[in-house]
Amino acid sequence: MLQLIDRRPSSRGKSAVNRERFLRRYKSHIQAAVKKMVGERRLADMEKGGEVRVPKKDISEPSFGFGRGGDREFVLPGNREYVAGDRIERPQGGGGGGGNGSGGDGDSEDSFVFSLSREEFMQIFFDDLELPNLARTEYGRTEQRTSTRAGFTKSGVPANLAIVRTVRQSLARRIALGGSIARELAALEAEFAIASAIGHAEEAARIYEELQRLTRRRGKLPFIDEPDLRYRNRVWRPEPIARAAMFCLMDVSASMDEDKKDLAKRFFTLLYLFLTRKYGAVDLVFVRHTDDAEEVDEETFFHDTRSGGTVVFSALDLADKIRAERYARGWNVYVAQASDGDAFGADPARSARFLREKLLPATRYYAYLELADPRSSDHPSSLWAEYERVAQATDNLAMKRASQRDQIYPVFRELFRKETQ
Repeated sequence: MLQLIDRRPSSRGKSAVNRERFLRRYKSHIQAAVKKMVGERRLADMEKGGEVRVPKKDISEPSFGFGRGGDREFVLPGNREYVAGDRIERPQGGGGGGGNGSGGDGDSEDSFVFSLSREEFMQIFFDDLELPNLARTEYGRTEQRTSTRAGFTKSGVPANLAIVRTVRQSLARRIALGGSIARELAALEAEFAIASAIGHAEEAARIYEELQRLTRRRGKLPFIDEPDLRYRNRVWRPEPIARAAMFCLMDVSASMDEDKKDLAKRFFTLLYLFLTRKYGAVDLVFVRHTDDAEEVDEETFFHDTRSGGTVVFSALDLADKIRAERYARGWNVYVAQASDGDAFGADPARSARFLREKLLPATRYYAYLELADPRSSDHPSSLWAEYERVAQATDNLAMKRASQRDQIYPVFRELFRKETQ
């Protein structure tokens, strides 16, 4: 029969088993609370844990009580102020319920506050999301090393002492060294019996002294000697891990105001958090463009301003060159592009053709987010129309539009929702 023993250490006063059972039982309520929390917190604090509030009426459990009627006796210890017949005065303040001055929010009475760790929050946050084409993930070389078991060694620190293996070595040594002594003792005992039987007192005394010497010698064999010590040995070995390269492409021309850049940053951040949960190493590449493209750092990418027109092809071409130079082998490439679609002339058609022929075949997934003006009409841009034709012929290009902050998270969930079997 298989027996599983959970030896994970629990913090003082808490049970990890009961915590997991609570999360499974009230998963739907906690998911709703997390979604509400996501809408209220800043994106910079997205991956942190937090406190969720679950209505007490949703987690109430049945209980047994006394029905009406009958005789019941109660023992109420601790009463030193009142006797039978005393009248209790009404509490001052009119609250009648504690008088702690915190009766405004009602959280302590109407909801159950439950703290989620960072890992639990991220697990619930991305519970029903999945990376497309994750089954084709490749493994590449990396400098990451992990500590693994590698047998036993004769030297080490006391914390790594293998007690069972040490006792086994001690037992083998004592059997090996004590075997010859036991055989000599058995022979001397036979000689002592013969000498005693035929009356050779001097010979019997000599044999008896030899028996005592061998007995003391066998008793002096140490239970554990230094050669018996065995320590658990651990070595550092390189471990292949799945790696991803995330390309962030954004139009920084004059038509991209600060509000649109803020929407793009929120989308890029969500994608990065999602990739870090699925891959062991994630590299970020920031490419901004107007009429020409350049690779920059994150601070420049989101906050530096530039002037000029919009040529999307320059960003796609630069991203493909960087991918070919740095991430050609052993990397899973993801591209997220944010733009308002403001492109003129032949650039949309040229960009869509380059995307279909060069960039899409080398990427796992390509997500295009068009940042529309809330005051404008819902008419798609020329870049959207060209990309849409490409999306109809491939399965690793997704397109969405957003104009407000509260639309970013639903758009992200729509792009990466799990496929139903």
